[in-house]
Amino acid sequence: MKILFQGDSITDAGRDRSDCHNLGEGYPFYAAKLIKEAYPDTEFDFINLGISGNQTKDLVERLESDFVDIMPDICSIHIGVNDTWHRAANKDWYDNEFFYNNYKTVLTALKEKTNAKIIIIEQFLLPAEDKLFFREDLNPKIDLTRKLAREFADVFIPLDGLFAAACVGTDYTHWSDDGVHPNKNGSQFIANLYLDAIKELIG
Repeated sequence: MKILFQGDSITDAGRDRSDCHNLGEGYPFYAAKLIKEAYPDTEFDFINLGISGNQTKDLVERLESDFVDIMPDICSIHIGVNDTWHRAANKDWYDNEFFYNNYKTVLTALKEKTNAKIIIIEQFLLPAEDKLFFREDLNPKIDLTRKLAREFADVFIPLDGLFAAACVGTDYTHWSDDGVHPNKNGSQFIANLYLDAIKELIG
C-alpha cells in the first residue's frame, strides 16, 4: 500500500529530498511508525514529497510529477499556512478564490487521474502572539479547506480546531515553538490523528 505525504515544511520536516522514502523528523515519520505497528501484516510504501515553503500554487506546479505519477493508494495533503504567512508582512493577502482554485485543481486531478483515497489535513495556527493577526486571512481559507474536504476528502482531519482544543490548559509551546511548526510533541499529536484517519480507510 503506497501512502504519499504531501505539503509544506510541516510535512517536509527536514527530510532528505534525494530519497523520497526518507520521511524527515515530523509527523510522517511518527505516523509511518504507528501504521506499521498497527498493521504488521501489510506492506507499506511511505513516500514524503512535502517541500518547505510550498503554497497551494506550488502543488499545482508539481501536480503531475509529485502526485499523479506517484499513483498512491492514499494521499494526504497538509497545505495552506504559507499562503497566508508569506504575504503577512504587508497583509497583501492572496485572493481567497486563488487559494481555493489552486487547491481544487490538485484535488480534482487526484480524483480523476488516480484511485487514491484522499486525506485532507487542515492548516492550523497555534496562539503565538506575534502571529495572531494571521487569522484575518487564515480563517476564511480554513473555511475553504473545509468546503473542499466536504467535496473531495475521504477523511478530513480538522487540525486547527483539534490543536485549539489541545491548547486549552496547555501552553501552545508544548506543541510548537513558533505556533506553526510542530515540535516532537506536536508531530506525535498529528501522527496519532493520522493513524485514526488510516484506520477509517483500511479498517
